[in-house]
Amino acid sequence: MKAKKLKKDGRWAILFLAPAIIGLAIFTLYPLIESLHISFTEWDLFSPKKFIGVNNYVKFFHDATGLKVFKNTIVFTLVVVPLQLVTTFFLAVALNQKIRGVRFFRGAYFLPTIASMVSISIVWQWLFNTDFGIINYVIKLLGGSAVNWLTNPKTSLWAIIIVSCWKGTGYHMMIFLAGLQSVPSTYYEAAELDGCTGFSRLIRIVLPLIKPTVLYSSITCVINSMQVFDQVMIITGGGPARSSSVMVQYLYENAFDYYKMGYASAIGWIMAIFIFVLSVIQFKAMDNSDFSIE
Repeated sequence: MKAKKLKKDGRWAILFLAPAIIGLAIFTLYPLIESLHISFTEWDLFSPKKFIGVNNYVKFFHDATGLKVFKNTIVFTLVVVPLQLVTTFFLAVALNQKIRGVRFFRGAYFLPTIASMVSISIVWQWLFNTDFGIINYVIKLLGGSAVNWLTNPKTSLWAIIIVSCWKGTGYHMMIFLAGLQSVPSTYYEAAELDGCTGFSRLIRIVLPLIKPTVLYSSITCVINSMQVFDQVMIITGGGPARSSSVMVQYLYENAFDYYKMGYASAIGWIMAIFIFVLSVIQFKAMDNSDFSIE
């Protein structure tokens, strides 16, 4: 009877899981496998696919524009990830204190996270405007001169970095805040009795205890940074002179502007492999880190 019941339950489980499994197979697994296949072909959406082996992958590493946008993406990631993680960690520590109006401040910092990137990008495009943007207005009030944020190759990528950090602050702050609130108060009490307070307690006690939170936040931050797209397309369009152009934008252009679907798929897989390698490195680095309770 027990075996019969398990068999019956198994059938019901398969029945209820079937829609999700079918959806995953059709909309995730199949496109993933097909994109890998397309990356080894030359295809413009209209003519038959022509198999060309690894030529698309080789082409990318000889493509001056491709290497430039790859460099921009790496620079963007190397700046955004540490800046965002450090800032949001200390912000979470501050908002984990019993201060007046703490709920208001948590909500205020988290609000940009739930807003549309499109609407945020349009607002920031106006804020960065050279002639009447409020950022240059404040700079002039302080005695400085107007900055061509969006039309200067030296500042255009920094404008995207500022917007991205501001947008992602609330999300990572809440992740760190959840990690901090999971630390039992007995650890703080024991540390205080041993004379370990302030910054020393933060480094020696708190960080080791929220290591999984730090790892999760750092990996998601790297993945999001490598896939930055919306704010680039809306605020700068990748210009001027490709100074703020990134990998996903270049992939989009090759796929839907130039109809080079094979090359675009190869770019996507190069990104995927690079993100995977970075994630493995982060796992290894966190395992070998000195974050341990002393």
